[in-house]
Amino acid sequence: MLPSLFIAHGAPSLAIEEHAYTEFLRRLAVSLPTPKAIVLFSAHWESDVQKISAAIEPEMLYDFYGFSDDLYDMEYLAKGDLTLSLHIQQLLEQEGIRCEMDDRRGLDHGAWGPLSIMYPDARIPVVTMSVNPRLAAEEHIRIGAALGSLRQEQVLIIGSGGTVHNLRKLDSNNPVPQLWAVEFDEWLAEQLETWHVEALIRYDERAPHVGLAVPTPEHFIPLLIAFGAGEASRNAKLLHHSFQLGTLSLCCWMFGRFKEFRKA
Repeated sequence: MLPSLFIAHGAPSLAIEEHAYTEFLRRLAVSLPTPKAIVLFSAHWESDVQKISAAIEPEMLYDFYGFSDDLYDMEYLAKGDLTLSLHIQQLLEQEGIRCEMDDRRGLDHGAWGPLSIMYPDARIPVVTMSVNPRLAAEEHIRIGAALGSLRQEQVLIIGSGGTVHNLRKLDSNNPVPQLWAVEFDEWLAEQLETWHVEALIRYDERAPHVGLAVPTPEHFIPLLIAFGAGEASRNAKLLHHSFQLGTLSLCCWMFGRFKEFRKA
């Protein structure tokens, strides 16, 4: 059985960067059995109802501006998997979760950014999923739990977002992470590692500096979904943690027992 993962996708430029985090992502992919398919919840696809991509050949979405021309030349030509998309729809509907298929949605950088590092040959089918910022935290966990059985089918479930993600607080001149950002991630780690669901679903009330760390919820939601997908194991492991630009958290969490992977 594969674990579920939360992967911070950082800035769009992550796809062409070389540092400890990108090297970690490559090692992580090699350490896992090759998935039959990937289901990825992207912070950059927001919708009022849960959407499931059904495009057979999803197009590239360059949902950013002001970056290097190299990024706009990037291609990640992964195929979709309509059979899996329909299976996901069935699993969600069995739990009373409203969802819709979308055969036009392409791959945004929350998807192709980390995947181009982990699986650069793009041979693994990818089904992307939206996030709904209007849902309560426990509903995101429930969505993840509804799809947890896919892990037994060698489908890798990934939540792609960011725990501390406040673009107004980025500081390109400060390589040292800000204390408030560190304290938020430390609080979050304690709740995940102890599987403290009640605290997690009330993170917006209980977490220190939450207004700074999570000014809007869309980047935090994929973590809750990946956590929910690992509910059967109740095991959380922080695999990597670092910061860019003073406050941008680059972390990776694994949910579900797989094998020992040393923290990077």
